Amino acid sequence: MEQLFAGRDIDIASVMKRLESVAAECGLPFSPRTMTYNSRRAQEAGKWAESLGKGEEFHMAVFHAYFARGLNIAKIPVLVELAESVGLKGVEEVLSKGTFKQAVEEDWSYSRRCEITAVPTFLVQGRRAVGAQPYTALEKLVAGSH
Repeated sequence: MEQLFAGRDIDIASVMKRLESVAAECGLPFSPRTMTYNSRRAQEAGKWAESLGKGEEFHMAVFHAYFARGLNIAKIPVLVELAESVGLKGVEEVLSKGTFKQAVEEDWSYSRRCEITAVPTFLVQGRRAVGAQPYTALEKLVAGSH
């Protein structure tokens, strides 16, 4: 994390403390960590899981693996384990063939067009909220008073 954010005015300890606080407030698992991992393969696997009607279950499994267990979601064996945990087989082949690579690239292109530079970012009719937000802030965003 230190290397990733080197040269940027970001207090990683404060960011982690805030993430931990928001996660606790929302009842979500969170384990502080010093590493972050490339999520590109997990995104492709997620698109695949969505196409099979298992998107939400797979995304939750990846979320828990990354945020609670600190697993490297860029590694194919981790993604195989996560896919199998929600009853899916074949993710290794999907990733090796790049079956959902273009779909993920389209998502990234859309994000760039919308000038999204952080996750999560919530967009509603041209208005945005960036970062983990309390439910009330999202209500205001949707209602148009953000």
